[in-house]
Amino acid sequence: MEPSNWAPEHSDALREFITKGMSFSEAARAINSRFNTSYSRNAALGRARRLGLTGDDRQKPSMPTEPAEPHDTGKPRAGGFRTFALPWPVPVFKETKPVKLRCVAIEPRHLSLIELERGDCRYPYGGDEEGEAITFCGHPRRPGSSYCTPHFHLSRNPIEPPERAVSAVSLRVVEAA
Repeated sequence: MEPSNWAPEHSDALREFITKGMSFSEAARAINSRFNTSYSRNAALGRARRLGLTGDDRQKPSMPTEPAEPHDTGKPRAGGFRTFALPWPVPVFKETKPVKLRCVAIEPRHLSLIELERGDCRYPYGGDEEGEAITFCGHPRRPGSSYCTPHFHLSRNPIEPPERAVSAVSLRVVEAA
């Protein structure tokens, strides 16, 4: 039996009220007035569930309830169909070309993470397919970086700044009046 702050007579009263068809809030109020306790609706509901009482065990209401009038769905409403406008325009997506990957002309040593030493390049290879092992370049790395020089440049912006155009400009001295 699980520990509970419900006295056995309180549980018996709850069982009695629920089988009479009372709601959980009504049962909690009745128990509170009878035993001078302060159980909430949720406490009564939780205790009823722990006791194995469900909503199906309760008696049905004595007065039959009639279903509400069905809505007349055959006639269109006065406003007709309503379309909802989006608060902002939907962007048009254009097809993009797949990115062409860059590579470097270096043959990696394919070291595992455990085999890497302090000064080795940590550029990863593999791991694209499910279950494929990830290896690392392993060549001596560039000072101040985790990668060797070719992989360092590979991981930077591929667009080189344009060369500055060199032109001769003639200056003319103008006197201020």
